[in-house]
Amino acid sequence: MTAIGRATIEQAAARIEPFAHRTPALTCRTLDDRFGAVLQFKCENLQKVGAFKFRGATNAVRSLSDGEAARGVITHSSGNHAQALALAARDRGIAATIVMPSSAPAVKRAAVEGYGATVIECAPTLEARESTTAAQIEESGAVLVHPYNDPRIIAGQATAAKELFEQAGALDFVLAPVGGGGLLAGTACAASAWCPAARVVGAEPAGADDAQRSFRAGRIIPSTDPQTIADGLLTSLGDQTFPLIMRHVHDIVTVSEAAIVEAMRLVWQRMKIIVEPSAAVPVAALIEQRLDVRGARVGIILSGGNVDLDRLPW
Repeated sequence: MTAIGRATIEQAAARIEPFAHRTPALTCRTLDDRFGAVLQFKCENLQKVGAFKFRGATNAVRSLSDGEAARGVITHSSGNHAQALALAARDRGIAATIVMPSSAPAVKRAAVEGYGATVIECAPTLEARESTTAAQIEESGAVLVHPYNDPRIIAGQATAAKELFEQAGALDFVLAPVGGGGLLAGTACAASAWCPAARVVGAEPAGADDAQRSFRAGRIIPSTDPQTIADGLLTSLGDQTFPLIMRHVHDIVTVSEAAIVEAMRLVWQRMKIIVEPSAAVPVAALIEQRLDVRGARVGIILSGGNVDLDRLPW
């Protein structure tokens, strides 16, 4: 496990500052009244490419030596990381190759190609994604930038929570969704450095509860056939993210699909901003009272806003 402390996160923040948005921290009186807490929403749905993933991808790409950068970068992803790495690579003027499963939505593939990346299609299995990526690396020498299991990615994601503490001040709780764990691990590392009294809580769908089961067991229990509309939270924890989560996170809670949809609608209707199902998961934890936040100051990372408007869950 690579330690990710204040200095590492500050370096990442300086690295990405010319490229990433400093997203707003919004409040909502209606939601404060409903949950009996003071809520601060860190709006990574307003980040470039519509998700926090741009932070980690930019930090990783900007961390490469000139020699490494000249080889280009590669990853496998059908989601926000694909777009994030494509744009981060374009910003640095280097090549990016994205291995995407054939099941990936056409709109996401078009977005990746729009940022100038080369898309290599593979079968829609993790094995196919990894083997295709490995073959491409052997052929081209491109540098792998993993979607979450990389200290440079984690440090980049941590900058969102760093900004939140600077914008909102001291918090009693910080909530973030958890899939592969890059955002949650980074958030927890930032809290440890800037607001150690805050309780960091991860939230995930009950139909994809491998992070909670891993957290309880003290070892990584891989996800098997996860079922949830929160498609950004389908991946399992990695050997870089898991130890940081075990060290710095206080709890991981799960929520129902119905609560995710209700939370998503609530944020759209009351805050007038678009969030994707994965981003609504921490709000769903408040709806289902998975933790007692009455009277507390609560930070919530709204992780992204990339929604297929032709397939809304209501």
